[in-house]
Amino acid sequence: MSKPAKTEAELIAMARAELKVHADCPDGIVISVLRDGDSWEFRAQADDATIAKPGYPECVAMLVQIGDHLSKQYNFQE
Repeated sequence: MSKPAKTEAELIAMARAELKVHADCPDGIVISVLRDGDSWEFRAQADDATIAKPGYPECVAMLVQIGDHLSKQYNFQE
């Protein structure tokens, strides 16, 4: 059975919603979706000031976990 597909914007919105519940993330983190063939994962980018803020490493680690979870449930839709 195929997985439902979500757009990049939908996937990022889902990730941000989960991050709000599970982590205290600093503002300024940019989330994108990186595709690799049929699979995908989240990438986080931020400026040096945001990276230096408390909670940033934990937020990125949580984003990776959320991406692993969501990529098993949803395909990426162009």
